[in-house]
Amino acid sequence: MTDVLFGQSYFLRFDPKLWQGMKPYPPLGSLLAAAYVRARNYDVAFFDAMLATSEAEWTSALARHRPRFAVLFEDNFNYLSKMCLLRMREAAFAMIRAARESGATVIVCGSDATDHAAAYVEQGAQVVIHGEGEAALAETLDCLSGRQQQPLASVRGVSIVRELLARDERSDTPPADDASGDLLRTPPRPVLRDLDALPFPAWDLIDLEPYRRIWIARHGYFSLNMVTTRGCPFHCNWCAKPIWGQTYHMRSPENLADELALLRERYQPDHIWFADDIMGLKRGWMAGFADAVAARGIQTPFKCLSRADLLCRDGEVEALARAGCDVVWIGAESGSQKILDAMEKGTQIEQIREATRRVQAAGIRMGFFLQFGYPGESRADVDATRDLVRDARPDEIGISVSYPLPGTSFYQRVESELGRKQNWIDSDDLDMMYRGPFATAFYRQLHTVVTKEFRARAALDTVKAALARPTRLRAHHVRKAGAAGYHWLTLPWARWRLAAKERVPHQGVGPLVGAMSHAQAATPTPQAKDDAVKTAAPEDDRR
Repeated sequence: MTDVLFGQSYFLRFDPKLWQGMKPYPPLGSLLAAAYVRARNYDVAFFDAMLATSEAEWTSALARHRPRFAVLFEDNFNYLSKMCLLRMREAAFAMIRAARESGATVIVCGSDATDHAAAYVEQGAQVVIHGEGEAALAETLDCLSGRQQQPLASVRGVSIVRELLARDERSDTPPADDASGDLLRTPPRPVLRDLDALPFPAWDLIDLEPYRRIWIARHGYFSLNMVTTRGCPFHCNWCAKPIWGQTYHMRSPENLADELALLRERYQPDHIWFADDIMGLKRGWMAGFADAVAARGIQTPFKCLSRADLLCRDGEVEALARAGCDVVWIGAESGSQKILDAMEKGTQIEQIREATRRVQAAGIRMGFFLQFGYPGESRADVDATRDLVRDARPDEIGISVSYPLPGTSFYQRVESELGRKQNWIDSDDLDMMYRGPFATAFYRQLHTVVTKEFRARAALDTVKAALARPTRLRAHHVRKAGAAGYHWLTLPWARWRLAAKERVPHQGVGPLVGAMSHAQAATPTPQAKDDAVKTAAPEDDRR
């Protein structure tokens, strides 16, 4: 028997768009939680859903390991976990039921469970961890296993079903605080501050060779994921923060470099994806990381997320380049300053342009996240975003529509407009779930138009650069020329369809003017990019 079997419910196979893109990363947050618990001398096993075929493999893992505790600990560094996709919620529910049938005590942790604890309890979860989970999970296991004599109800940051509380002989059963009388939620737990004290993720618990084979076969290199921070201190009003709230804590550059050195020695990745909401926020941190990497001789190409205003700081882009960055993404969001201000983004259009110039001049590729459909957005605002992409010439783009998530002021403003569907099914859904400025059909066609415009210009730029040096012409330049021609030829029809769909009545009677006015009345504050509410165009390789 195993003490604890860890799992998570993000199955790449259940997300058709990202399954086609096939750039899988291991469940980093889940592996870190497993390492934390293992360091407390629990016997730990791990089920990796990322490349699994179905929930049936979890059932097989339960039979094989016969765990006393089954823990669904979602990868809280995966932006799609924060989006709470319906297909993954269904998988989590099936896994909970299977674990209960096996006789295990079921504990869950993740964004969706934090927001909807009662729904997870209804499926059979017995403890729901709210927010950051490692310490709360360890204390819960200590109480349930008898290692600690403190009552289970004393663990902070959890919801506990009454049946478990009734078994606890160390104290009287506290009154439940949910409407049904079956669930007790304890006071919140402070987040961890010293991230250097955490163990490195338990990479050895999963088989990384399938990941390597997929990456090499499909993309010619092998990429692994790491994190440098937890949380985000900014205030974008559509950005959900169910795990770390408004806090932001960083690992030291030396600690991060030590982990990178270990990964290179054991697994030889060719590339790193830093999955932070925002990397290098504190002035001088990136320069310190570049120094630590140089001292160890481990410079490795990496991709990360930053902000336009941060990239405009003197020395920031140069430090990124020294550290090894080859792609940096920012939340450009919109080419309309009116919309950025309404979002309380805290950035300026000119900062986006200047950051792009600096990044590309340093030999780093620039990616833009674009968000359409924010309340009050007009067709002129949409076209301003298209103009920004045309003029700034980012190297990659990711496109989404505004996505209301619980806990955000944006959600509160549009909550009365939401129907029964309040989450996307998968990452390619792009459904407008409130009465946005235009109908869902408009935004899906807009995705097509913006993507075609971007690809046509990118292909044409590549061909022009090749023609300037004809001795370096290759077969892929011919393919690029063909792609450019195809997109330019099909763009008129795509744009005509967009204009037609602009006239299609949407779900409501008009844009949410009240929400827009409320947002404009707020004092704009800086906001970091949170890609948790983003679904990317095919150029975006975050997953």
